[in-house]
Amino acid sequence: MNKIFSLLCLPLFVLLVGCQPKEKPISEIDNPEKVAVAFFHALYNERDVEKAASVCAPQLARIILHYKSPSAVARHMFNMSFDEVIIKPDDSGVKVREQFKEKAVITIYFDGTYQNSNFKDVKRISMVQLNDKWVIDKILKDPF
Repeated sequence: MNKIFSLLCLPLFVLLVGCQPKEKPISEIDNPEKVAVAFFHALYNERDVEKAASVCAPQLARIILHYKSPSAVARHMFNMSFDEVIIKPDDSGVKVREQFKEKAVITIYFDGTYQNSNFKDVKRISMVQLNDKWVIDKILKDPF
């Protein structure tokens, strides 16, 4: 009886797990801060390189997709590794950004843990509008 029950439950479980909807694509095109946060969230929390690359300019997307794994991208491109991370944009420069509607420099704050140690970091990225969509153009050097 247990064997029959196990044989019936296993395919049902596989079907249910396999049919879970994927995460939604990054669709916040009107706010570069939200696009930047969604990029890093896809990379560090969702561990989805393709989703992160979807909001990058073609040259940067090609480099990111070359690494294949999110941990390789995080290690080689950003020199940051996190087990869990909270990502926040710096919203103090919003009024300045509104004056330059085609380009933006976004500062992102990271507060997370890696191997049970707390880490804080700051990264700056350059964003441009391509076809009315905000994309990450460059990873800027550390200002500190």
